[in-house]
Amino acid sequence: MKQLIFVFLGGGFGSVLRFIIGKWLNNSETGIPYGTFVANIIGSLLIGIILSLAAKNDTLSQSQTLLLATGFCGGFTTFSTFAYENHVFLKTGDFMSFAVYTVASFVVGFLAVFIGMWLVK
Repeated sequence: MKQLIFVFLGGGFGSVLRFIIGKWLNNSETGIPYGTFVANIIGSLLIGIILSLAAKNDTLSQSQTLLLATGFCGGFTTFSTFAYENHVFLKTGDFMSFAVYTVASFVVGFLAVFIGMWLVK
């Protein structure tokens, strides 16, 4: 039960922060989802850091890892919104935005995880 509470609390904070970033950065005029992109990249960096800290000499406890990685990063990042935004690009025929957003999200997201892990070493 304690583990569920940690995931619940972290996920709530992560989701609220993602909502705020989305409201602040998403561009309704162009439809470019900067907020989702930024949240996913920051979340990728954080999960690289958090999981590396957790693996390194048990720097983080299991409860801290659940709160931060599973909860916060899980609530902060969003694959479902990313998929929906790509659906909108395809539906409107904006294939260039679809391609750039998809490739940039994957490449920069993977790099962010690796950078996060590298920072802990």
